[in-house]
Amino acid sequence: MLYIVPTPIGNLEDMTFRAINVLKAVDIILAEDTRTSAPLLKHFGIDKKVFAHHQHNEHKAFNEIIRLLKEGNQIALISDAGTPAISDPGFLLVREAIKEGLEVQCLPGATAFVPALVNSGLPNDRFCFEGFLPVKKGRQTRLKALAEEKRTMIFYESPHRILKSIDEFIGVFGPDRQASFSREISKLYEETVRGTLQELKTHFETNPIKGEFVCCVAGLD
Repeated sequence: MLYIVPTPIGNLEDMTFRAINVLKAVDIILAEDTRTSAPLLKHFGIDKKVFAHHQHNEHKAFNEIIRLLKEGNQIALISDAGTPAISDPGFLLVREAIKEGLEVQCLPGATAFVPALVNSGLPNDRFCFEGFLPVKKGRQTRLKALAEEKRTMIFYESPHRILKSIDEFIGVFGPDRQASFSREISKLYEETVRGTLQELKTHFETNPIKGEFVCCVAGLD
């Protein structure tokens, strides 16, 4: 069995009992960054073999992992925070495991965009998850393709690109489009700022920009 195990995006109390039990029971844990995962595993008393599985080695590693699964090993995949394969490594391994007829089970748990969307006050019965936009090539193409999108759109963004992203959103969606930006979700300094894109630009030009952002932008009326 390959288990996909969500881990807290901030507060360690968001870890589920089931996730802890699975991590204690498996033979091997694959972690996006073993240094990041070590404190989490230690906190919950989980002592297992841990190997790195990240975007730089996942193409080369999945054949060995598939071999280990076929030999009967129980393996869990975790990312630095949230649910693996959602803007994190995991998709390639899951696809290959399914192709090989192996069992895959994804546990429910933390992922950043759900609380951000619900907190936004924007329509959430239907939405469009875009994750991280391309850093350079293809960025404008992706945004322009969303110009007529009627569903609430969700983007992930790093703090050092947030002002650039707001300017790009304004260029495509207009300054009066409603939006909600959340950062540090479930952490001590969690914050959600709501308003038009122009109001959000003004806010973040005059306030500290820290932490990873989830940006929810209203769809076209």
